[in-house]
Amino acid sequence: MISNVLGWLVFVAFAVLFGWLTRRAWRVKNALLKWGKVALSGLLTLVLVLLTVVLGRGLYILYMPRNYPVAEITVARTPEQIARGEHLSLSLCAGCHSSNGELPLNGGFDVGKDSPVPIGELIAFNLTPGGPLKDWSDGEIFRVIRQGVDRDGRRLITMSNLPVRHLSDDDILAVIAYLRSQPTMSNPPKQGDYPNLLLAVFVGANLVPPAPGPIMGAVVAPLKGPTAEFGKYVLSYNDCDYCHGPDYTGGTPGGLQPVGPTLRLIKGWTRDQFITTLRTGVDPSVHELDSTRMFWKTYRNLEDDELAAIYEYLHGLP
Repeated sequence: MISNVLGWLVFVAFAVLFGWLTRRAWRVKNALLKWGKVALSGLLTLVLVLLTVVLGRGLYILYMPRNYPVAEITVARTPEQIARGEHLSLSLCAGCHSSNGELPLNGGFDVGKDSPVPIGELIAFNLTPGGPLKDWSDGEIFRVIRQGVDRDGRRLITMSNLPVRHLSDDDILAVIAYLRSQPTMSNPPKQGDYPNLLLAVFVGANLVPPAPGPIMGAVVAPLKGPTAEFGKYVLSYNDCDYCHGPDYTGGTPGGLQPVGPTLRLIKGWTRDQFITTLRTGVDPSVHELDSTRMFWKTYRNLEDDELAAIYEYLHGLP
């Protein structure tokens, strides 16, 4: 944070400097030199002022505390909760919070390394009792899943943009129960968000989707089963629309995320073909999915009912 703020101050200093040079150029008596210097230094001043404003806005969005309330809860950690939380952690969290895509959630994966442009390091936390969560309350863990902010209320760049916030209240409690029950793992050499100034510029210029607003009410999941309603719920907390577009009609080029194809293509597939594709990474046309862009190795951990429900929802779209 400090290095980014110092970098922003450097841009401020250059903007002031070129503004001063523009003022001096205005006093030159030779008309040709005067207007040439004014045009050049003035243009540079405008560019630097614009960049400084955009960068400052991005840093404000990244670092501004968000004082969302912390619920006073204590998770019971029943065997049923732990089992459900283990399944959700494997099929939803392990893609980022595990060094090998499996449990336990020992952290260390750099989400930012696959970005098409350098945006800094966004290294997933160790979520076992050996990581920072050991000092957090259950309410604070609930808040970070639901609102995407850390213990101090500061936005977590990846978490705040992920739809994991749409997990039902009961499912979040189940995840917390499992997190507390994991074996203790040592912390990776580095963890946490280390955005660079380029990412702050992207954020300030609205080239990165803004974090959605807080969810203040309770979230209740529909009855589990191979239905379109339950499929819509499963998709709501996974990040398929991040690459495949908000209506699953295909991603939009030009962002930081991979551009996924339209998911309406599965209308030509059977339910079994859809499930097999996400289990094996090979679609009905014998095309292998790129596991660095499409995290099928995480989604293959979804249960048959969950995959069938997703199929029913996508197959029913117009």
